[in-house]
Amino acid sequence: MTSRRHVHTRNIRAEVFARDDGLWDVEVELIDTKSRDFQLATGLRSAGDAIHHMRVVVTVDTRFEIVAVDAKSLAVPYPGYCEAIEPAYQQLVGLNLAKGFRRAVRERLGGDRGCTHMTELTDVMPTAAIQAMAGEIIKNRGIAEQDGQTSTSDVKPFQLDRCHALRTDGPAVARYYPRWRRGNLDSSDTDPNAQRPAQRPS
Repeated sequence: MTSRRHVHTRNIRAEVFARDDGLWDVEVELIDTKSRDFQLATGLRSAGDAIHHMRVVVTVDTRFEIVAVDAKSLAVPYPGYCEAIEPAYQQLVGLNLAKGFRRAVRERLGGDRGCTHMTELTDVMPTAAIQAMAGEIIKNRGIAEQDGQTSTSDVKPFQLDRCHALRTDGPAVARYYPRWRRGNLDSSDTDPNAQRPAQRPS
């Protein structure tokens, strides 16, 4: 077995909180540490001390609209400079986590218009919010059709066609959401354990 040496740890945490006022806080945090002392241009950072520690909190309503933002740089490689970008993240107010969010963030805060790590953190916000609200706000949308009962809702379950397993021409949708199945299943798709053939690069 090849030996290896631990060098770097990046921890990314996402938590979502239901507030008493009916709004939701989506909080994401990133911490970078080294396993040895690390020389930065601004001085020595001891092993285990954070090189980057960023936290971004967006407050959203039940339609996923962002109504408030709090962005903080708690540890940075260039103290006094990195923190100056925090106010730029107020540009997230008015965006919708479920509608073109990642593209809109890059347009406003990509490159030198933002902090690389804060902007990267925002990528996990949409799915974290959806996971949190499923069963809370999104109680009846996307419930599997069971025991031959088909939902009378004309609203397509939000999770369909958002990942490979729940593509609407696939076996999982045919089994759990038959109303929304489209196309014909390949023979390999009838067995959930069957491997799909590899696609040739175009």
